[in-house]
Amino acid sequence: MPEAPAGSGPRRRAVLAAALAPLAGAGCMGGQAWRTPAPGAPARPEDALIMVIRHAEKPYAGGTGRDAEGEDDPGSLAGRGWRRAERLPRLFPPAPGSSLPRPAAVFAAGGKGAAAPARCRQTVAALATALRTPVRADFAVGAEAALAQAVSAAPMPVLVCWEHSGIPHLIRSLGADRVPGIPATWPDRHDLVWILDRRLGRWSFRELPQHLLPGDV
Repeated sequence: MPEAPAGSGPRRRAVLAAALAPLAGAGCMGGQAWRTPAPGAPARPEDALIMVIRHAEKPYAGGTGRDAEGEDDPGSLAGRGWRRAERLPRLFPPAPGSSLPRPAAVFAAGGKGAAAPARCRQTVAALATALRTPVRADFAVGAEAALAQAVSAAPMPVLVCWEHSGIPHLIRSLGADRVPGIPATWPDRHDLVWILDRRLGRWSFRELPQHLLPGDV
């Protein structure tokens, strides 16, 4: 019998109810806290903190995913992808051991006619519910230059969930593609977070593992 997504039915409701616990306060990245400017305080345009993830796991070749209602949909996440999406809020405060700051804005691929946008939105749905913030899905894969402008203008920190082939274009559009250590392509993994931190006009890069599911490296 095909596996229903962990993101449907009573289990999904229970997970979302638990995720609705307030996610407040600043997170820490390796001991370095990101502090959002106080209300009314001008943000320095040279500062930014952008976290990038790939959408969660898709079905293997020949397999089919499931949509949020549990119906077969090849453009949706696989069962493991739904489980990752449900656990994504654990990466952010106040979850014990969280090491990333609370996103102030969440972006995901938009548009129709391709699998990646649906999977990107599904990946961050539980997190956006927990954060009580809408998912901004204004840009399709291929519009990374416009996405970079919107991300740069958004309140920081920002989380972007994108299709892996478009992530290098986003990095280049942000002007961070020459940062030492940043890979030229996204690896064949779904369990990473790329962190782009711009201070005083200079970018730095870090890569962190998610450690959300058994088998994550």
